[in-house]
Amino acid sequence: MSKTYFALTTLILSFTLLLPQSGYTSSLNTGKDKNIDTKLKRKAVSSKSCFTNFIGQKFVYIEPGNFMMGSSSGDLDEKPVHSVTLTRGFYMQTTEITQGQWRYIMGTEPWSGKKYVQENWNNPAVFISFRDTRKFMRKLRLRARDGKRYRLPTEAEWEYAARAGSTSKYSFGDDEYNLGDYAWYDKNAWGAGEDYAHMVGTKKPNQWGLYDMHGNVWEWCEDWYGKNYYSNGSVTNPKKLSWKISRVLRGGSFDINDKPNAKASAMYLRSANREELDPNASGSIVGFRIAFFSDQRDSCPSPKNESAVNEFLRFLKIQ
Repeated sequence: MSKTYFALTTLILSFTLLLPQSGYTSSLNTGKDKNIDTKLKRKAVSSKSCFTNFIGQKFVYIEPGNFMMGSSSGDLDEKPVHSVTLTRGFYMQTTEITQGQWRYIMGTEPWSGKKYVQENWNNPAVFISFRDTRKFMRKLRLRARDGKRYRLPTEAEWEYAARAGSTSKYSFGDDEYNLGDYAWYDKNAWGAGEDYAHMVGTKKPNQWGLYDMHGNVWEWCEDWYGKNYYSNGSVTNPKKLSWKISRVLRGGSFDINDKPNAKASAMYLRSANREELDPNASGSIVGFRIAFFSDQRDSCPSPKNESAVNEFLRFLKIQ
């Protein structure tokens, strides 16, 4: 088990407490190792390599490439540092799935009335289990009709995209002093009295145009979690398919996790950090973003299904 598994589970169980339900609003509510032994061989992707679907999910193209996964100065499950090759390019969503996107596709609000949630169309959809993400992607594929095989990123894809060519603890460097420019975490969220996930995309993106890869909410990955997986896993397009107890979480969140200070909280936001959670569990600190394979780039085309786009915009306007 990883160091925060039980802490996460305890928090999730406590999140079932209900608060008075509040309605949505269309306005945007914004909230007020040393040397990590990694080496990425890819440069930043072009900002013009993107795709936007009919519910406003923007994706950037991530080139195939090779990188050193893990950390020699991190936790045991981050070792050994090993070379990983991704042979196919893929598109990664630039932000976490929002409440508005989830509500439009699924017709539900699993976060509604829950503690530690700010309800807003542009905040991350939370109280989403791994199994719930499956249902969302099936419905999205049916409604989008754009030929994209939407899915969760693998753990290797997630770390590769989070690093975005960096060789440091975080995509922007090793200095935790700058973390608040890129992440919602304990120091500027939970510890500042804003105990909820904040509007997506309000912090600086990494070098590849991805927002909130550090903090805000933990993000589900496709893989089953294996504590010793780095010792015996594949090094080409790795993806842990064999059944285990829990699935992988990445990225950290706005809360303090199981440490009582901001510095400890920052540890969980490192690009190499790995966590785990039962696939049936959910909570206010857990969300997701999606990806899809593509062997070629798009030059930021507008969604082709204009009637579907207009329908989504009308939906947001009348709520």
